[in-house]
Amino acid sequence: MVKFGVIGTNWITDRFLESVKDLKEFELTAVHSRTEEKAEEFARKYNISKTFTDYKDMAKSDTIDAVYIASPNYVHSKQAIVFLNHKKHVLCEKPLASNIKETQAMIDAATKNEVVLMEAMRTTLVPNFKRIQDNLYKLGKVRRYVASYSKYSSRYDAYKEGTVLNAFNPTYSNGSLMDLGVYCIYPLVVLFGEPESIKASGVLLDSGADGSGSILAQYNDMDAVIMHSKMNDSHLPSEIQGEEASMIIHENISTPEYVEIKYKDGSVETISEPHEQEEMYYEGEEFIRLIQQGKKMSTINTLQNSLTTAVIMETARKQIGLIYPAD
Repeated sequence: MVKFGVIGTNWITDRFLESVKDLKEFELTAVHSRTEEKAEEFARKYNISKTFTDYKDMAKSDTIDAVYIASPNYVHSKQAIVFLNHKKHVLCEKPLASNIKETQAMIDAATKNEVVLMEAMRTTLVPNFKRIQDNLYKLGKVRRYVASYSKYSSRYDAYKEGTVLNAFNPTYSNGSLMDLGVYCIYPLVVLFGEPESIKASGVLLDSGADGSGSILAQYNDMDAVIMHSKMNDSHLPSEIQGEEASMIIHENISTPEYVEIKYKDGSVETISEPHEQEEMYYEGEEFIRLIQQGKKMSTINTLQNSLTTAVIMETARKQIGLIYPAD
């Protein structure tokens, strides 16, 4: 068994715990929240034996072997490094950190302490992403990657009424790029590596956060187009275009549930399969497997892929004038 603590008592933590409940190696033993009341409430809900309001105390405790961090983006690095320095394995929600400097500091701490650090990017760990990788050769020479993730945020309603919630507050290292754009960027990096250059545009809100944006990434012999927004919905699929065929990833790229290849001769091949588990199950499974096998890094959600993604996002932010206090 791997004894887990969780930081954060929000909906994403609930979703993670619901997804991994069938992992027989997973044991939930501790929860951290900023208030004792919330920690106790969450502990009762999940029958957790130990609660903490100071994450440093939790990091020192032998109650846990690993931690799932689902706190606001701007504290990911600070919290993760404390746990890593206490030889605790860290599964940290995306984006891994606010910027390149914080990401590198987390990687350095994990390497120094010989523990697992993995970005909880579910997209690249679900079975259908492996199907995408395994069938990429059928497209011939890839010439373009197009990824779209735009989803109207209910918090944008509050923003328009004058209330700036965390989702649109740059103090928390939040906004469209960090929340949704990362789902488009990370798979690009896993499949094709770091681009030679990028050109970004975006819409900055009065709060200082970005509401939407686009990135054009240039490779030696292909390009990539990324579109993201929290101010409008999009129903466009994502697509990888090759000289022989195109691969269409329907609905949100964050969870590739239905993927097909359309060939030049008009034939169509469905390559996706129904997922047997909840989407976040697979990141928990991968993380636990690494710990139990004594490995220090995923071969898919590698530390280099997380760092490259951070480089792309920080470069894009600088181009559109998006600065976080964490910078």
